[in-house]
Amino acid sequence: MRSTFFILMSITAFAGCTSTTDMSIRDDKKVKLITLDPGHFHSALVQKSTYADVDSVVHVYAPEGSDVQLHLEKIESYNTRAEEPTNWKQEVYLGDDFLEKMLSEKKGNVVMLAGNNLKKTSYIKRSIDAGFNVYADKPMAIDAKSFEELIEAFAVAENKKLLLYDIMTERFEITTMLQKEFSLIPEVFGTLEKGSLENPAVTKESVHHFYKYVSGSVLTRPAWFFDVAQEGEGIVDVTTHLVDLIQWECFPDQIIDYKKDIEVKRAQRSETGLSLAQFKAITKVDQFPDYLEKYVTKDSILNVFSNGEFDYKIRDVHAKVSVKWVYKAPEGAGDTHYSIMRGSRANLIIRQGPDQQYKPALYIEPAGAETSEYGTQLAAKLKDVQKKFPGVELRKLAEGWEVIVPDKYKEGHEAHFARVTEKFLEYLKKKNLPAWEVPNMIAKYYTTIQALEIAKKGAQ
Repeated sequence: MRSTFFILMSITAFAGCTSTTDMSIRDDKKVKLITLDPGHFHSALVQKSTYADVDSVVHVYAPEGSDVQLHLEKIESYNTRAEEPTNWKQEVYLGDDFLEKMLSEKKGNVVMLAGNNLKKTSYIKRSIDAGFNVYADKPMAIDAKSFEELIEAFAVAENKKLLLYDIMTERFEITTMLQKEFSLIPEVFGTLEKGSLENPAVTKESVHHFYKYVSGSVLTRPAWFFDVAQEGEGIVDVTTHLVDLIQWECFPDQIIDYKKDIEVKRAQRSETGLSLAQFKAITKVDQFPDYLEKYVTKDSILNVFSNGEFDYKIRDVHAKVSVKWVYKAPEGAGDTHYSIMRGSRANLIIRQGPDQQYKPALYIEPAGAETSEYGTQLAAKLKDVQKKFPGVELRKLAEGWEVIVPDKYKEGHEAHFARVTEKFLEYLKKKNLPAWEVPNMIAKYYTTIQALEIAKKGAQ
């Protein structure tokens, strides 16, 4: 990966100049979406809402099969729902030459990608080469080879003055937003601790579920989702969100240089086992496809390397991320998130367990003995937070305070796709990205892929 350094430097050098971007093929006022080979439900969630600057006609290019049909069914369900129906018009091309057809017809100016991750980086590069802006679901790279190709795509995008952007929904989750907000207040948080390998300053953990509900229905996942060669291992998939949040919260608006600022210290991976009955319930496929047989043990259990954790240093701060996948959530629960930022004055902790009814809640817990002076300062600084987030309050607990969040901010994961899409459209309209976004995307994928390589070496 060291060979990518000079390419990255050219990207970083130009990052501050992106305000001159002309968006190449964006010659009219409407954004025209192209959905390419949709295979993940995130591709549909982008269209769960409508956007003033986006044309209602979306061109879909894909091979024939269940992936695209499931995508089209979800869009149709949004168009026909009782409350606030959308009005998307899907112009669909199906065929083995779908990619070449999309590249030659140029019926849109933004390619939206969410699907098979083995193919995704190539789709990104081909789309950028052809002059399209790209709006891609995570992960944009799942191994060292695709990371190199992603670096090249960013360089071409810079040269062609195009936007290449990934969908980081978790920046719009309210407890995470408030965790960041309080961390920026010295009187409340102090300064971020440096931590150590055994006691990181920042920890983020995520638990996900194969069997889940999306838009009110049980999600059907494609069989290839369980092939880590196509989906990517857990350590390079969901962890992209966690690494992104660490960069975004701990070093806001700062450029992270992966060559200088990132050092993965240790990493490990593990499997989640699924029975054939569980696999059927999720995929509606009766047997394990041939490409999954290498992961199946003699007792018909499919073992998926969906779990991983790693410790790393970002600049001089020790951080840890962890992801775990299980079959199904407890009743009333869903995917969960745990996060702690340790400050010199207080720890900011997001918990989402049984005590929180599996809903994320933010706590402020003084790092030392609590004093009346600290409580007074916290109450005073809360007023500043309330200017940005009206209605947010504090509730005193034995260990500190719980941040009470009004229901109006609790949108849920699916709504966050509209928020990040609105942000992308804002960047597209203004014809720029913040200077830190591209180098930090590169740093993020470098971090996760380095962790995967270390975890694999440790298992040998």
